[in-house]
Amino acid sequence: MSSRHLVDPELTAFLEAFPTVNISADNIGFIRSARAAMLDQLPAFPDAVSVEERHIPGPNGAPPVRTKIYRRKDGAARRPVILHLHGGGYVMGNPEFMGPQCALWAEAFDAVVVAPAYRLGPETSFPGNIEDAYAALAWTMAEADALGIDTQRIAVAGESAGGGLAAALALLVRDRGEYKFCHQQLIFPMIDDRTAVRADLSAMYGEFVWTNASNHFGWSSLLGQAPGSDGVSPYAAAARAENLAGLPPVFMATGALDLFAEENLDYAKRLMAAGVPVELHVYPGAPHAFMQVTTAAVTKTYSRDAMKALASGLGVPLR
Repeated sequence: MSSRHLVDPELTAFLEAFPTVNISADNIGFIRSARAAMLDQLPAFPDAVSVEERHIPGPNGAPPVRTKIYRRKDGAARRPVILHLHGGGYVMGNPEFMGPQCALWAEAFDAVVVAPAYRLGPETSFPGNIEDAYAALAWTMAEADALGIDTQRIAVAGESAGGGLAAALALLVRDRGEYKFCHQQLIFPMIDDRTAVRADLSAMYGEFVWTNASNHFGWSSLLGQAPGSDGVSPYAAAARAENLAGLPPVFMATGALDLFAEENLDYAKRLMAAGVPVELHVYPGAPHAFMQVTTAAVTKTYSRDAMKALASGLGVPLR
């Protein structure tokens, strides 16, 4: 059974231009290279925004973390922060791919956007990725005066695997008690390894872009073991957390045809039951990564919702 008839008509050309490929150990190198080649097609950043690259201290015994920093050239003395974690199924991606979005945030919110290139699987398994993200947060806090940031207004954001990593990092930050996020922006987050081994998952989820075959490879690469195994840490798969109380407010968005729709809905319900403020949006006819079609009405609706929520979470006016 296919979900093709449910796809928003404005998104069908996107699916035809980028046919779905199951990612595996055999083709991950090629796919990484192909994605890197697409960076030349990204739009230019606003002139008002500066972009800097730093190599910040990594976790103990680990390499430095290459990090991009976006901020307005004429910004305020104390600005909010967005720690952005890129997507890519835990096996690919880089902060540059979402550079235009980070630059937009820096300009629209007068925020400092910190975007680390965390380590990927299968070369580095958990907890390498989350410890790199935590190191980026620690560095940001240590450099608060130099960066000109307000340490009471730090949001964490990400898409797909980046959204899953953002959710897991929020758990880790809560439990370690050193820092505090004011907001989570979770966009179709990849948060539950058990989805990869479900036999009862509807065929309406995950037919396009990111399939369950790719999902199985991504989770196996991150965990270094089969997804669905006993004892998986909630800092790897946030849906594994038993206690969700005390987490920062959440904006969550997913597509109705996204592989992660069901796990996202379940996580949102559990967050609400734990007393966490949640704003949840499910966009009809939308597969994974649908917002790459910037002209589609559903993307414009998502962009409006997401920008409004992030502005509110940071406590800033939306320009």
